[in-house]
Amino acid sequence: MAESVHPAPRCGWRPVYVDPTDLPYQPHQLYQPHQPTGSRTASSGVLRLFWRRWAWACRALTFVVSLTLPAIFMAGCASRASVMPSVPSAPRHPEFIYPVVSNDLQSTALPLQIERGWRYLQADDLRSAEREFATALKTAPRSQSAQAALGYLELARDDSTNAVTYFDRALEGDVAYVPALVGRGQALLEMGRDGEALSSFESALKVEPDLSGLQGRVDVLRFRAVQENLARAKEATDLSRWDTARAAYEQAIAASPDSAFLYRDLGVVERRAGRLDVALTQVRKAIELDANDARAHHVLAEVLDEQGDAAAALVAYKKAHAIDSLEVTAETLARARERAAVARLPAEYRAIPTVPALSRGELAALVGVRLESLVSAVRPQQIVITDVRGHWAQPWITAVVRAGVMETLPNYRFEPGARVRRGDLAHLVTQALALIAARKPGIAERWKGAQLSIADLPPQHLSYPAVSQAVASGVMRLLPDGTFQLLRPVTGAEAVEIVGRLEALAEP
Repeated sequence: MAESVHPAPRCGWRPVYVDPTDLPYQPHQLYQPHQPTGSRTASSGVLRLFWRRWAWACRALTFVVSLTLPAIFMAGCASRASVMPSVPSAPRHPEFIYPVVSNDLQSTALPLQIERGWRYLQADDLRSAEREFATALKTAPRSQSAQAALGYLELARDDSTNAVTYFDRALEGDVAYVPALVGRGQALLEMGRDGEALSSFESALKVEPDLSGLQGRVDVLRFRAVQENLARAKEATDLSRWDTARAAYEQAIAASPDSAFLYRDLGVVERRAGRLDVALTQVRKAIELDANDARAHHVLAEVLDEQGDAAAALVAYKKAHAIDSLEVTAETLARARERAAVARLPAEYRAIPTVPALSRGELAALVGVRLESLVSAVRPQQIVITDVRGHWAQPWITAVVRAGVMETLPNYRFEPGARVRRGDLAHLVTQALALIAARKPGIAERWKGAQLSIADLPPQHLSYPAVSQAVASGVMRLLPDGTFQLLRPVTGAEAVEIVGRLEALAEP
């Protein structure tokens, strides 16, 4: 039988046909039942006709199949390779940052692979997303976008540890790759590593300050970090663990660098730890951030006071008092003024509290300064003093002698360098008590006509009345053994304490 000619397919290949009549045997020869001789010829003709038609049907079917199957296969493959899933109407992970492909890889298949995988991810088809992202990683093994995409896939699977690994790999190629920084922060946050998460988020904001929603998350993390560190810092401060408190405050400042009170409280810690210079720096930083913080000005004044800068401390006390009179009271401010006034005095005066034996000149200066209002209220007397010209305490020596609190010797000499003994000081106290009684008559009942028992001083002694009044008023005290010891030298510290008690009695 002649072979039919069929047009070749357009794909460039030609099917091969097999004619059943070309086989070494014919289908109708496979089974030949025994028939009578007379009917064999007619029966054979019918069978040949049947098998010939069956062969033509097989050839036609083979031709159709040979044309159709390759076309179906090729169309299926092409369709599978080009299908792009639709964008989900409600993304499953809207907080994820799309891993943008770098410009140098835009001409490759990578952008389409990332896009397809991302759509699968947002549709919660994680298996398809993994297939696309894995293909993307094969396309560009060093691509930050492929690594970050796999990191977000792990986040969607709640595997934060693996997610951090992928994000870290992405950042190895570009430390400022924002999708990896944000994803890494989210993974660290789920792992409870808030401090590292905050650092990662802040790095992302430095690159893209306008990232939607991220600033709010950073603010929450900063507040949480500040609260936790504050609690730890206060506990350490109460236990005088200065290093621990300092570290906690520094961590809080790192989380919230614009919070003035953190610098102020760190300054308090440094002051209590004895690091005055560091304390001064911290408190001044607090005032720079918040000039109306009365507490910060108060702490600054205390630090300056401890450094011996009374004048600058007074300025800080005044500022704190002006902002909040409850923070620095009028009494505190008055004492600060006195210290500032003392600071302007000669070095010899400032050294009085430390001298082992007080001199008459030092005592005169101490009384003239501390009891200035009492001394200046007395009508001055005409006096002559011949040995105090050029002495550092001359102004106060002159003032106390004119007020009658101290006296010159018969030869008009004051002898400012002579030592002061307890008997001399008792006489001065009696003179000062008389001036106080003139201003406050009722108070003199405490010591007027006092007759105390003093072990080493009988009532007949010339110094007994002065000593008795000085002790009865509470300005001076007997020694533990009940004696007074008239000839015992007076130390500077003792004199400061006694004059301070006179000052308290003289207050209005």
